[in-house]
Amino acid sequence: MCGIIGYVGKKEAMPVLLDGLRRLEYRGYDSAGIAVLNQKKHTIKSIKSVGKIDKLEEKIGGSKFFGNTGIAHTRWATHGKPSAKNSHPHSDCTGSLQIVHNGIIENYQELKEKLIKEGHKFKSETDSEVIAHLIEEYYQKDLATAIKKVLKLIKGAYGIVVIHKDLPEKIIAARKGSPLIIGVGKHETIVASDASAIVRYTKQVIYLDDGELIEISPNNFEIFNVNNKKITKKVKEIDWEIDKIEKGGYAHFMLKEIFEQPSSVSDTMRGRLVKESGNVRLGGLRSIEDRLRKIEKLSIVACGTAYTSALVGKYMIEEYVGIPVEVDYAHEFRYRKTIIDEKTAVLAISQSGETADTLAAVRESNEKGALTIGIINTVGSTIAREVEAGVYNHAGPEISVASTKAYTSQIIVLAMLTVFMGRQRKMSYVMGKRIIEELEEIPKKIKEILKFSNKIEKIAKKYSKFNSFAFLGKKYNYPLAFEGAIKLKEISYIHAEGFAAGEMKHGPIAMIDENFPSVFIAPKDSVYEKNISSIEELKARKGKVIAITTRGNKKIEKTVDDVIYIPKTLEMLSPLLTVIPLQLIAYYAGTSKGFDVDKPRNLAKSVTVE
Repeated sequence: MCGIIGYVGKKEAMPVLLDGLRRLEYRGYDSAGIAVLNQKKHTIKSIKSVGKIDKLEEKIGGSKFFGNTGIAHTRWATHGKPSAKNSHPHSDCTGSLQIVHNGIIENYQELKEKLIKEGHKFKSETDSEVIAHLIEEYYQKDLATAIKKVLKLIKGAYGIVVIHKDLPEKIIAARKGSPLIIGVGKHETIVASDASAIVRYTKQVIYLDDGELIEISPNNFEIFNVNNKKITKKVKEIDWEIDKIEKGGYAHFMLKEIFEQPSSVSDTMRGRLVKESGNVRLGGLRSIEDRLRKIEKLSIVACGTAYTSALVGKYMIEEYVGIPVEVDYAHEFRYRKTIIDEKTAVLAISQSGETADTLAAVRESNEKGALTIGIINTVGSTIAREVEAGVYNHAGPEISVASTKAYTSQIIVLAMLTVFMGRQRKMSYVMGKRIIEELEEIPKKIKEILKFSNKIEKIAKKYSKFNSFAFLGKKYNYPLAFEGAIKLKEISYIHAEGFAAGEMKHGPIAMIDENFPSVFIAPKDSVYEKNISSIEELKARKGKVIAITTRGNKKIEKTVDDVIYIPKTLEMLSPLLTVIPLQLIAYYAGTSKGFDVDKPRNLAKSVTVE
């Protein structure tokens, strides 16, 4: 949520900032703003607007924004409703400085009250504006020193970027709990909350860590902590290509990313499957291999879609590794008395690697002496750096807010982790080899499903008129019922709930009638006959049923209203195939209603506040 972009260099800042904002749109936002510092006049010009970037550009119109230094921001409202006055950047009383901020300042109210008593005039309802006035309070011709003093006063999470008219070729940024990345180019430096805003200009980056402050200019940067100790960091290289974050002819990023899954899951497995030994090679776990062999319990923490992939992982690991697995929402993990110790591994799953609740769960686990592991898609992210070891998804950048290819890559990693840990224990070579052979076939089988996207589109449009849906599954596909419901809610705003199939008769079946259709995930697996019994119960209540089942199962057509077929695979890997129709149903239901499926209302790609 919320996007930051700052530029200092030889180019005009405005076009770079607007381009950066566009590339940050996927994070979710409700307003935007921009500020450019004119070096010759030593003035800062700012414009802010509610709504999409298009609205901001309309407001800018023919206004002249000359200057080589500037900052811009997309806001997702936390304190204060979406409005121009609450949008970023925020200024001090004099207009000498402008700041953008991601995160939450927990003690802003007491700081604001004190500043008002001292004569400061506030223009917004936000917590962020407090930062601008505090800097003004401490500024004595040394901006970095003033900011360091402010950072010691504020509590909470922040990614802050500041410009001041006295420093026409300098930007100062700081972070704690909210990501900031520095792009180092030729005669230009960029600061952003996300690499997608940088990659067009440079692949050379520095990742700021918590408690660090950086002063950047076109040809230089210096990093300090809040106690003014200088820090040396290596410049790293992003492996993204710019075409990876373009639509490539698809109507939406979501559709592009659904259709990229044969490639993205291949990329996740590339170089990691060792069929001749019936094992997998996970280099990121090499340093903890002996400790992992000795753990007696695994706790998985995640939020949203990552949570449903974690539930799939629970079934895999308990069945094939033989150790107990707990799955917690990360935001609940912190607030219950978790029983973890040095014989527990805590596995954090996060697409962005910046999810605030998941990061907090990792830190809690580190403090309690548990082994912490990450499954992360974003290289260099905070969670990736704070866990003891981990596995990168290598799914590539995911732009649409609704996760698709990152989700399937998470399940692939969980399957590989199952083989890795299983072979450490009692999994046979034969079983390890069989799972690997089936994993190798998954990209081809996903392609086969995608060939029938037109049929799935017709089904989705047929049912998009209904106001409520049930999604049902059992065993490995029980978590997919949750995932299907999440996707439909996110993208089409249709009310949907996911249920374990056996739970339907314990209450939810009271809702079923001809106006409450169900999507039943029922491949030909060990619980298929149980699922058929549950489908019959729905049909007896006049419920309409869309079934997702294994190819060749023609008999089911006599029972249900519509059928979507998937290829056969191992039961543990079936979620990798059943999820594809669920993603397409949500996509086509959303587009049939005319919604912007890449940027669902009220949602953000990376939730960096609690």
